[in-house]
Amino acid sequence: MLSDRMNKNALIAMVALIGVAIWLVVGDDGEPVTLRDGATAAVLRIGTLRGVLEREPASETYRVVFPGAAEPAVISREAAEKAFGRDVLAELFEEPENWLFRVFNISSLGSMAWIAVGLLGQIAFFLRMFVQWIASERRRESVVPESFWWLSLGGGIALFSYFVWRKDLIGALGQTTGVVVYARNLRLIHKGKMRQAAAA
Repeated sequence: MLSDRMNKNALIAMVALIGVAIWLVVGDDGEPVTLRDGATAAVLRIGTLRGVLEREPASETYRVVFPGAAEPAVISREAAEKAFGRDVLAELFEEPENWLFRVFNISSLGSMAWIAVGLLGQIAFFLRMFVQWIASERRRESVVPESFWWLSLGGGIALFSYFVWRKDLIGALGQTTGVVVYARNLRLIHKGKMRQAAAA
């Protein structure tokens, strides 16, 4: 049974954030489309319509497949380049030449902004533990300074955003409850300071 001191609003916020994470990551991708063996494919999103652009193995043709369609449309490489652009096709189906893109599993410079968000989140999580360790060593006892909670909150929000962009449900869910706990601890610290100021 939950303690009477447990803030119900924090619990509601946790559950709500878990729901938001699942909705953002999983979403509604429509009906699944079955691919043939050896084919490589990319998801097409045109408004609310979702389908698949599939490259034929060892061929210069593509298939455009939409769920519920009677037959897929087979188009030549030239037609696909005209419809989607040569750069887009290369980005979707060819191994990136840039080593940085391969390392981070991305396909454009714009994605580097999301990589930076994820890295900053990880740096904040490292720093929070470092700050807590230094504070504890100085006092010769285990303490949790306020900066620990600020770094936790910033890192948690950054990593939540990064995992949602990556469509990584496990990573996003891992940050949902933490973000609420970090914010709640900062709120409790703030209330404690206000009580001390009022008492003085």
